[in-house]
Amino acid sequence: MKPLFRASMRLPGIFSLALLLFSTQSCYHYRVQAPRHDPGTEYQSQTAHNLFWGLAKSKDIKPANCEKSNALDEVYISTNFGYALLTVATLGIWCPVKIQWKCSKPCNKTGNM
Repeated sequence: MKPLFRASMRLPGIFSLALLLFSTQSCYHYRVQAPRHDPGTEYQSQTAHNLFWGLAKSKDIKPANCEKSNALDEVYISTNFGYALLTVATLGIWCPVKIQWKCSKPCNKTGNM
């Protein structure tokens, strides 16, 4: 009986499939914006890590660049193919995500106070 696919045909097929999977990788993105979106800073970012299914996690993020306004204008949370692969490979023991934020412009005080 003749094999359906020869070994020399399998390698290019596997390479093509891997190339397709990595070139069309997708990410998860979540964005929270203020109702009147008006950022005062550029994106700052930090990678947060959850360990052991959320039992141990990174410290809370306290954006130092938001001290003037004390307000966040936008928060953007995303994961990529590498982070997803790492989460699956460790069965959820290690789950990193990238968190980005923009601060709001400081409020202008008006009136007599």
